[in-house]
Amino acid sequence: MIKNRLKQLWADGQPTLNGWLSIANPFTAEIMAAQGYDSISIDLQHGAVDYQTALSMLQAMRASAVVPLVRVPWLEPGIIMKALDAGAYGVICPMVNTAAQAAEFVSYMRYPPLGNRSFGPTRANFSAGANYAVEANAEILAFAMVETAEAMENLEAIAATPGLDGIYVGPADLTLGLAQGRLAPGFDREEPEMIEALQKIVAACKRAGVRAALHCGTPDYAAKAVGWGFDMTTVSNDVRMLAGAAEASVKKFRALNGQSAAASSAKGGY
Repeated sequence: MIKNRLKQLWADGQPTLNGWLSIANPFTAEIMAAQGYDSISIDLQHGAVDYQTALSMLQAMRASAVVPLVRVPWLEPGIIMKALDAGAYGVICPMVNTAAQAAEFVSYMRYPPLGNRSFGPTRANFSAGANYAVEANAEILAFAMVETAEAMENLEAIAATPGLDGIYVGPADLTLGLAQGRLAPGFDREEPEMIEALQKIVAACKRAGVRAALHCGTPDYAAKAVGWGFDMTTVSNDVRMLAGAAEASVKKFRALNGQSAAASSAKGGY
């Protein structure tokens, strides 16, 4: 089986950079995978992506040798196992709030005797290389998302779950959960209470010997997170990058031609 490069980088003390795909298109996936990320995640939870397209996106990413990850919609065995059978080298599971849920998640990720994963790696048999059945348990990454007040209360127990490889932080939901409506959701939190929560997660991961990952909005904040001890950071996603680059291009054109930013807005027609 092809080795999981993320594990090798972390063993060497290197932080890793993760890309994020929310657009259901294999060509977009192929473009992103060729940009030098260590891993790329396909978002089946909030992204506009279905399973069949996700499989095609995994195929498109293969040539770049980037580590393929999938965020599943929920803690549900069917989609977790199908994501792995499609060739994902790791699964990010949202809204894991207790140690029992973390253990349930791990059980879907591992073949017996370490779990209850059903055998049938339809595409992974080809994409991951020989001896998949024997080596998959050691190579596949299980990331539980901590993003609620309840999860923070159970943080130490979740991080210590046998077989869990790491905790992935969704800062938007975590802000909603901890701030109770006082703060708007979003990335790159600067509030002292949120920074304290992020650093608490890192500390819990270090004590448990698992990896800490954080979704960020900018490279600057991702670098700061690495300084706090995060092992993996995600910077933005394909939707935001496309929108940001397009907006910057339009604004520059308008400015160079003495037009207002709203010059192209033709209300009521094209």
